[in-house]
Parts: sequence; C-alpha cells; structure tokens
Amino acid sequence: MSLVDVTDLTVEFGPLRAVDGLSFRLEEGAALALAGESGSGKSTVAGALLGLHRGTGARVGGSVRVAGTDVQEAPDEELRRLRGAKAAMVFQDPLSSLDPYYAIGDQIAEVYRLHTRASRRAARARAVEVLERVGIPDARRRSRSRPHEFSGGMRQRALIAMALACAPDLLIADEPTTALDVTVQAQILDLLHTLREETGMGLLLVTHDVGVAAESADEVLVMRHGRAVEHGPVGTVLGAPAQAYTRELLGAVPRVDAPRVAVVAPSAAVVVPSAAVVVPSGDAARVAGVPLVDTSRSAPAPPGDAACAAGAAAGTRAPGEAVLEATGLRREFGRGKRAFTAVDGISLTVGRGETLGIVGESGSGKTTLGRMLVGLLRPTAGDIRYDGRPHTGVNPAVQMVFQDPVSSLNPRRSVGESVADPLRARGTGGAPFVGSRERGRDEARIRARVIELLERVGLEAAHYDRYPHEFSGGQRQRVGIARALAADPRVIVCDEPVSALDVTTQAQVVALLGELQRELGLALVFIAHDLAVVRQVSDRVAVMRRGQVVECGPVDEVYEAPREPYTRQLLAAVPALDPELAARRRAARREPAVT
Repeated sequence: MSLVDVTDLTVEFGPLRAVDGLSFRLEEGAALALAGESGSGKSTVAGALLGLHRGTGARVGGSVRVAGTDVQEAPDEELRRLRGAKAAMVFQDPLSSLDPYYAIGDQIAEVYRLHTRASRRAARARAVEVLERVGIPDARRRSRSRPHEFSGGMRQRALIAMALACAPDLLIADEPTTALDVTVQAQILDLLHTLREETGMGLLLVTHDVGVAAESADEVLVMRHGRAVEHGPVGTVLGAPAQAYTRELLGAVPRVDAPRVAVVAPSAAVVVPSAAVVVPSGDAARVAGVPLVDTSRSAPAPPGDAACAAGAAAGTRAPGEAVLEATGLRREFGRGKRAFTAVDGISLTVGRGETLGIVGESGSGKTTLGRMLVGLLRPTAGDIRYDGRPHTGVNPAVQMVFQDPVSSLNPRRSVGESVADPLRARGTGGAPFVGSRERGRDEARIRARVIELLERVGLEAAHYDRYPHEFSGGQRQRVGIARALAADPRVIVCDEPVSALDVTTQAQVVALLGELQRELGLALVFIAHDLAVVRQVSDRVAVMRRGQVVECGPVDEVYEAPREPYTRQLLAAVPALDPELAARRRAARREPAVT
C-alpha cells in the first residue's frame, strides 16, 4: 500500500476551484516535489493531506489516504493521531509556526507528550535528541532558547526537529527554504536528504523553485491552476520536459552557470536570459537581426573593495560617470562590549546606468549597507557621495525597493495613496506646477501622475484605490517599484526584491527593473542572496562576508573564475537543475567548510 494515495482531489473555496482533479501516489521512503507558480494549488494540496481544510468552509472532494488513514472520512480524533505521529508538516514561515513565548525545547516536548504520553523528563530528553539530530549546536542549552534567539536557518531546523519528534512516516515540507540564503538552503536540503536516508520516511516537498526539486526529490509533479501538468522522474521532467508549460517554467529559472548576454541596440543594451539564446562558436550570433555581445569577456578587476571602488567594469562604462560613491563605510550597533560591527570599511562606486549586485549570506551586512546608501542609516564612519557631493540623510534621488512589500505598505491606505506620498512630499506631481493654489487641481495632477506610474510598472489605473492585501506578491512588489519611481530617482537600491516570488513572477519583476533602467538611465544596487538572479541582472558583483567585501569584479569573471574560497563555496551551494550534479555537489559540501 502506498504511503500517500490521492485520487481525483478537488478543493473549492467559494467559487474558486484551487485544486481540480489531482491524483498521485507517494511510496514509503520516496520523495515527491509539487512544483509550480504561486497560486497553482501546491500548498492547498499539502493541507488536504492532513485534513487542514476541515471546518474552514472549503469543499474537499475525491479520495485522500495517508499512512493508511482515509483523511476525508476519518473522525477528528483519528486525524489528530495522524498529524504529528504518522505525518508531520514543516511550514514556510517558522516564526509564525513557533510560539514566541515558549522555549523551543518545550514546544517540541509538548508535541512528543501529546502523541506518546511520555513523562516530562522523557519529552525534554527527546527534544534535545531531535535538536541534535538536525544539527543544532549545544542542543541542551539551545533547547531553552526562544524562537527570536535563533537565526532563520536554525528556526527552520527547529521546526524539522519538532516534525521528527514522533518519528513520522511522512514529512510534508511547504516551501521550507524560500527565505533562506543559498548556504543555509543547501544545509536544510542536505538535512532532509540525510533524514530520508537514515529513517526511511517519505518526503512531500512543496516548492516554486525547480532547482530545489532537483536537489531533493525522486519525482516531480508540475502544477498549474490546480491541475497536474506533468509528472515523472525528476531527471526526465527537468531534463526533457514534455509539456510547453514545464519548458516555460524551466526557461524562467535564472542560471548561475550561464553568462549574461546583451543585445546591442542603437539606444541601449537589452539583457536577455542566456538560456534562451544559443551563441554559435566562432559565429556572430544575432537576435531579431541585432548582434549579440557576450559580456562575460570583461576586463579583469582588482580584488575586494578595490574593484568595487574602481567604478564600473572596464569597457562597460565611460570613466567619470560615477553617480554614487561610498568610502570606508562602517556601521556599528550597540555600545561597549556589546558593540557589533555589521559593515566594516566598505568602499564602492556605482556608475550611471550600471547595476552593482551585492551577494552574501544572511547576516553578512548587505541590508545594512543598502540602508546606509539610501540614507536610512547613518554610517558610524566613512562617507557617501552622490554626483560628487556629500550625501547625508535621505536624498530623493536615491530610493529603495524593500524585500517585503507587505510590511513596507500601509495596509489601511490604498496603494495609490502610498505611491502619492513622495509626490506630496516634494510638492509636485512628477513635474513642476509652481504657482497653482488650488489643492483640488494639485491632487488631480498627483493622481494622474500616480496612475501613470502604476501603468508604467504593469498595473492598471483601477488599482489606485485598492489595498495591499488585494494584490499578489508580484503585484505588491510592482507597487513598491512605482513608489520608488515617484521621486524621480537616479539610483534605486533593491533589497531582496524577488526573494519570496516564484520564478516566473521573479523574471517579470527583474525584466521590469531592467526595462526601467534602460529607459531612465537608472543606477541599480541589487541586493540578493540568490546568486543566479544576481548574475543575470548585474554588471559587477560584490561578495560580502561578515561585513566586508571579500571579492568584487565583473559579474561573469567572478562567477566563472572566483578567487576566494568563500565565493566558490557560495556558488557550490546554488541548487542545480541536474539531479546527478546536485548529488555530486551534496557530496562535496560534506567536506570541511570555509572558516
């Protein structure tokens, strides 16, 4: 009997059919990835396996059997025995899944006692045991820590430990690595693989990242609009997809091993995904009649901060066009013995129309650096110059697109009003109308300018009066970009703008930023932990570690011939679409890491 047997599953929320006739099986010890865009129904399927839609008003049809339990017909008591004991779930956001008041160990012990009736002492011992198993150092002491005292990767490990407490037959992992940097993501995926080998449990992995599916699954089921598009062995589906949608999904995935290719047009250089263009060796390749230039052939750059401070990469920008310069930036938090240096002596230059990518693990200082460049944080030491002039405080010409558009937009105001704020602060509607004394006329001009900006980023005029919760993640990020453009900036700092988006939405947002950059001559500072995205959007890249730049240079040069072991370690942690390559990288990561 299969561990999971789903037949003709349907899930409806009011008039919306989120899952439409889905069928699949998962055998004991096997791993299946549900892959697809946001809204494809993946998480809805995962919830249906544990009966989480019961009592929510959703209408669930079809047959769902998990570990011998008929989820549709089982009484509530039987479902409670199923959840945690036979099948456990790891959710996407560990902060919202863990109680902030209780210690991590106590929360794991509670789950264990609920299903086994063990004593408090035995439950605490089990909590320490599973925390050690998932790689939490000094597990006995850390079991007394609360969730806010753990890093993002450690919180995710704690959730996995909680799921393992009762030795379930099935682990359901819903986007377990979405917000994690590449090295922590690799550690979590390696952990899931090791646990499968050691315990023989089955794994159902929900992900929008097909690279994660290649790293962790035996089979992949591609979903779209609640239906199965393609299902088969991961190597076959990702290596030779039969369906057009699967090919489109794979085509939208940024490749860390593919150089940037630019279309040289009379007006600007148009960057296109390398995977979409085959450049014949020794021939002059063309796209739509326009010659292609492979930007991987960039002039060498000096290492570290020197390369970043030297300006744009040789041969890509005219000298003297630096729009933003930072020298010796340092930022400390706290005082005395508790002082912590987040950014330590960074110097860099960004040229007009150039994109500087900044990559590194969580905690490397990327966001702190970006906030200083914008003026949201004052440097402890060092200085920032804009167009050769000192840049202190907030400058309208330097704007920021934040990582989480939900928390950066006021939920009680329409998105149009949020976009209009910079215009009102400047007293303009995007163009001077000095002398106008009629507030109504001013407001009409501001509204017209906001609608122009919304349409410019791919939204509609009717969206002006809608609220943030009415938009998808990609649409909210477009609103954030429109708000940044309202101040007529010359530099935009993008802090993880696509980290939580699926690959197709990610590609759309990245394409929009590139289009705006070409039309407006914007300089971009693109901060991300996704090295593949950074390679496809950047002219130069700076690699940060522990508050310092350890390597900097033309993007293709750094990616193809990294000088620093840390850079090589980051690149080796990026998920590969080839399952065999993923297995070789997993084995290589078991070697001692860079210290």
